[in-house]
Amino acid sequence: MSTCHGPPHRHGREKLLLRAIRLSVGNKEWFPTWLYRRVRSLGYAFVSANYQLMPPASAHDIIADMQDLFSFITQNEIQGTQQTFKGNPNMVAVAGSSAGGLCAQLAAMHCSPKPKAIVSLYAMGGNLFTLHYLKAKNEVFFMGRDLLNRDDFPDYLYPFKRGAPSRTSDSPLVYHPVTGDPANSRIYLPPLYLQLGCFVDYYTGMHEPSLSNTLGATLEDDFITETELDWPPTMLLHGTGDSAIPVDDSCHMQAVIERAGIPVELIEFEVMEHLLDFAPDAEEIWGEKFDRAKDFLRTWLGTPDP
Repeated sequence: MSTCHGPPHRHGREKLLLRAIRLSVGNKEWFPTWLYRRVRSLGYAFVSANYQLMPPASAHDIIADMQDLFSFITQNEIQGTQQTFKGNPNMVAVAGSSAGGLCAQLAAMHCSPKPKAIVSLYAMGGNLFTLHYLKAKNEVFFMGRDLLNRDDFPDYLYPFKRGAPSRTSDSPLVYHPVTGDPANSRIYLPPLYLQLGCFVDYYTGMHEPSLSNTLGATLEDDFITETELDWPPTMLLHGTGDSAIPVDDSCHMQAVIERAGIPVELIEFEVMEHLLDFAPDAEEIWGEKFDRAKDFLRTWLGTPDP
């Protein structure tokens, strides 16, 4: 299911910004409002969709869902919140935050038509071959939060002794009104898998043998090679103080894309942590940098025809 905010004015075939949600938790209602406002001001349609969440889904299932979504929104009339409209298959950009940024990158690799541009906010997965993803941690690392007790999450840890969790595509980010702690256990899954050094197992669905262990044992080996890259122009935004997803992920992505001769820009936010754009004063402090994302989209998608 998706929420489709049609363009302010119809122009025939509409330019689309497709927003990718997270991997383990989230739904179509959760998206950066600053990005939504800027996309709408450009006259684009804004589409936010649910897709299967891991676990039990893996990246393979999520890719299939995104492929179905791309096919639907570029071939059919779309029912927006206020009107119906048709999307321009050659004018689709994708944006995502955190794990949603990784999903945006998956869209660039696997979806057709290929996105015209990507806006990636503090995205994970820029380099999965690092200690951050492949080694267990025994010290606080994720936004200053206490380490988690794996015994508190039996339903979400392989081999799922009580049975695999039910498939879902809608898991809202909800918090206790008094303590502010997460009220949805899925919110804890990304830091849990990173803490245990097994994120790649759940991402790929490869638990036996553990792909994380296999890769972790070969980190010192020079086994990563780059091939010809077919990739859209990309804007990366990342805080340099991000402890959840290190800025090195975006720096690595920038270097790979640059070496392929593809336009890419990395906007860094000095000393800022993860989810920097959800701070109450983010617009006031970072508005000019957010505007650069709008300019980037205008450059690669243009403005609607009159």
